[in-house]
Amino acid sequence: MKGFKRENQLLSLCGLNCGLCPMLLSGHCGGCGRGNQPCTIAKCSLNHGSPEYCSACKEYPCLRYQDMAPYDSFITHRRQREDLERAQRIGIAQYNQEQQEKSKLLHLLLEKYNDGRRKNFFCLAVNLLEISEIQEALVQARKDPGFTSLPEREKSAYIVQQLQHKAGERGLELKLRKKKRTCARK
Repeated sequence: MKGFKRENQLLSLCGLNCGLCPMLLSGHCGGCGRGNQPCTIAKCSLNHGSPEYCSACKEYPCLRYQDMAPYDSFITHRRQREDLERAQRIGIAQYNQEQQEKSKLLHLLLEKYNDGRRKNFFCLAVNLLEISEIQEALVQARKDPGFTSLPEREKSAYIVQQLQHKAGERGLELKLRKKKRTCARK
């Protein structure tokens, strides 16, 4: 969108964690403010004095954040508002530091445990789980004496199981919420 630029690719204007997004990691998205498709939130930002994040707008939380969509796109939207407010509360520098640590964990998961089908799962898990929970899942796997002798595909499944267990302890489901499509038959 002409005139809309952002430097921070870890947290988007609207609160999505772009640094943990499978589309950005695959090179299919330029990120928020770097050649992305026209965005209604970016247009709104330009019309409201271009705050760095929606949470800095004098009208925040506006209607967009009152009734957040119950569905995800290729990245989870579940923590959008929570993440914006956390960044505002602890400061963007500290929030970005946490996101950089999450990004390192994501890259480790993708490099060592992705069996070719787990990128979206790992992106979602790292986005929704706390850093300590991800680290605990990795430590648990390494403590298991049989883990190192597992074939690569089984190592991936083991790590997925550990992350799902951590999510289950908090009542989280590590699955994108998709909108159910209805088929109109005549």
